[in-house]
Amino acid sequence: MDNLFWIFISALLINNFVLAYFLGLCPFLGVSGKLDTAFRLGLATTFVLLITALCAWFLNTYVLIYAPYLDLISFIVVIASTVQFIEMLIKKFSPTLFRALGIFLPLITTNCAILFLAISATNRGYGLAEGLVFALGAGIGFTLAMVLLAGLREEAELSDVPALIKGTAMNLIIAGILSMAFMGFAGLFSST
Repeated sequence: MDNLFWIFISALLINNFVLAYFLGLCPFLGVSGKLDTAFRLGLATTFVLLITALCAWFLNTYVLIYAPYLDLISFIVVIASTVQFIEMLIKKFSPTLFRALGIFLPLITTNCAILFLAISATNRGYGLAEGLVFALGAGIGFTLAMVLLAGLREEAELSDVPALIKGTAMNLIIAGILSMAFMGFAGLFSST
């Protein structure tokens, strides 16, 4: 149980996919304009990460032992199918969110953080429980990064920011400072 806690904390804070590995930057910078939209995309990405972890474990345990060279293509098919399913659900139950997410919802398919999760869990030899905890930590970490940036961007819109750094420059500065703040978590847990 202690191992599961450290896997979760590591994926959530120390090795945050967005702020430590710089994976999934397209939705991170593109959708984080509004807090509500960022949170919902984070939840959708978390769901895709969990399904991907479950399917990666199943494929590694029962299918890829016979054809390990098919792992990459298998993971891509699972991710694309899951994202298509999520897109249909959101379109059906929340058309407003579907329009707000726009192109970024189908872009979850090409989000390298999700493929990284499948490959990383496989390379680390995670079982089902470890893989799901790793996915949950990564998904909540992704959502946390998105929500933090969205909140700071909304706050920056209300502030008197010099025209020189408004827009993309300000977003990249905020993202860089967030990244440095999250890197501080690595030192916090390395001594234990």
